[in-house]
Amino acid sequence: MKMKKHFALLFVAMVYFSFLHAQDEEKKEKGFKKEKLFTGGSISLSFFNNTFLIGGSPVFGYSLTKWADVGIVVNYNYTSYRDYPAFNDKLRQTLYGGGVFTRLFPVRFIFLQAQAEHNFIRLKYIPAGIGTSYTINVDANSLLVGGGYTTGRWPGSNNFFYVAVLFDVSGNSNSPYTDAYGRKIPIIRAGVNIALFQGKNKPD
Repeated sequence: MKMKKHFALLFVAMVYFSFLHAQDEEKKEKGFKKEKLFTGGSISLSFFNNTFLIGGSPVFGYSLTKWADVGIVVNYNYTSYRDYPAFNDKLRQTLYGGGVFTRLFPVRFIFLQAQAEHNFIRLKYIPAGIGTSYTINVDANSLLVGGGYTTGRWPGSNNFFYVAVLFDVSGNSNSPYTDAYGRKIPIIRAGVNIALFQGKNKPD
């Protein structure tokens, strides 16, 4: 419980200091800048202890500062578990939802990320051999934290490719980012960041 509170406080602190620094920069350059908007997204893929996960997460965001981005994300994931709780049975999970995220760039090619989500989940259990399949629907909050590597968030361009590894630290028993035994699944996301409206007048 203490660990969950610590990560939640870390997420709030990251967002708070990002906005605080953004206010300082706005004194130099006031107003909303459409050139700082970006889109893109990532593909998720994970193999872990008889678990397979694949999905996509398009994003839309805004660069608050030279070192901080915020945005919204939409999720769709499919996960298949095997041998739970009996040998050769299957549990299939379909997820959709979304949330908000912040990315901090201590250097141009490394970032830290925190992402709060709410997802709706459909679970289908398929027993091995004889037995009847059944389906349940649940929803869950998640807090993903981690970091990644980019091809370079250089001055004059917010276009780059990235790879990130995230973990759900919420401890929610319904989390779609744990395996059938409640163990955290490392979520590997590879994606692209695409700057909007920059044209010839690219921001620094």
